[in-house]
Amino acid sequence: MDEQSAGVLPMLRLMARDAWLDHLAQVPLFAECDKRQLQQVAAAAVEVSIEAGKVLVREGEPGHECFVIVTGSATVTRDGATVANLGPGAVVGELAPLTGGVRTATVTADSAMEVLVIAQREFNGLIEEVPGFAVQLLRNLAARMTDES
Repeated sequence: MDEQSAGVLPMLRLMARDAWLDHLAQVPLFAECDKRQLQQVAAAAVEVSIEAGKVLVREGEPGHECFVIVTGSATVTRDGATVANLGPGAVVGELAPLTGGVRTATVTADSAMEVLVIAQREFNGLIEEVPGFAVQLLRNLAARMTDES
């Protein structure tokens, strides 16, 4: 690697990180977060590719993480009936890490997807340390409760 290339790599990494933070800022769950908080979210999340047809979460099984859809789409079923179709920005499975309970629905990838996975420990850490995340999470849960009643 020559000297010029060595100087370009850190700049490319910085640009990629900034683009990643800009992308996170467009996700409704993170809309209330400032740049520092978005950096905390990015550090807590792992991006994973999911194949079409794969089940992300299965109703009745224990859940220890939540997912944020970055690209692609998924179908939510409860007791075998379709209850929702989800796309980019949607949050999946956020109740189980909060309650330590089981999944309330099955979510299946309709297409190839990129998702952010936030494990229970990191999820709880974000709730404690990132007020914007906690506020938006409460709004999402309240909206879901209103929709289901």
